[in-house]
Amino acid sequence: MMEIFFESKDVFQLKDIEKIAPKSKGIAPMTVKEVLQSLVDDNMVDCERVGTSNYYWAFPSKALHARKHKLEELQKQVSDAKQRKATLKKAVEKAKVGREDTKERSSLLKELQSLRDERTQLQAELEKYRECDPEVIEQIRKSNVVAKEAVSRWTDNVFAIKSWTKKKFSFDDSRIDKAFGIPEDFDYMD
Repeated sequence: MMEIFFESKDVFQLKDIEKIAPKSKGIAPMTVKEVLQSLVDDNMVDCERVGTSNYYWAFPSKALHARKHKLEELQKQVSDAKQRKATLKKAVEKAKVGREDTKERSSLLKELQSLRDERTQLQAELEKYRECDPEVIEQIRKSNVVAKEAVSRWTDNVFAIKSWTKKKFSFDDSRIDKAFGIPEDFDYMD
């Protein structure tokens, strides 16, 4: 369909294109409008509304200009990529300085690895004795205090509910304990 615009270098209305396209280019008459709209959406054909009519046009110079612009953009991307590649190569060469594979370097790397292994082993051994760490013991003591306070609070709550139930429903303690599954020896912790 682009050939219709390029050959005639003219402006068309939709009804004109619907007459010309099937005859000259063999495009199915029912698809002309869809094809034209897709060309407009792709910015290959220009469309402008004048009054109540839509006018469509595309000139070869615009397509050439668009291709040149795309080519320049791609060339810029290539040059940027080449420049980035050169910068990375320089960085790699700079990083290699001082890292040549010598006997001294290999012995230092072995020593470093053995020190890392020893550190890992010592950390594992330290983890074994963590339970005896004074800080950990202090944390356990603090959490025990908090837990005892929580137990006392819940015990208070149970006794308060028992008292309320006793007053409200006139039940004796053994019946309340049996109904709520409270053990006979239930009391505050020491």
